[in-house]
Amino acid sequence: MKLFGKNHIIISVITFVILFLMNYIGNNLPDKLERALMTAFAGVIGLSIGLFILNKSKNDNKPPQNFD
Repeated sequence: MKLFGKNHIIISVITFVILFLMNYIGNNLPDKLERALMTAFAGVIGLSIGLFILNKSKNDNKPPQNFD
């Protein structure tokens, strides 16, 4: 999957909405909006970092030397 491509944007939006709603609906504290937004943004950033690492190691044409 291409980082910041069409599929990545769609998955990021879906992840943001799910995390935001889970934290906003299930929270009774007065700062539930801020907590829900921070958690949703952190989830999208974590997803992007994970996809970047996966995409980086996916096209590896130089395998390690002396691999047993």
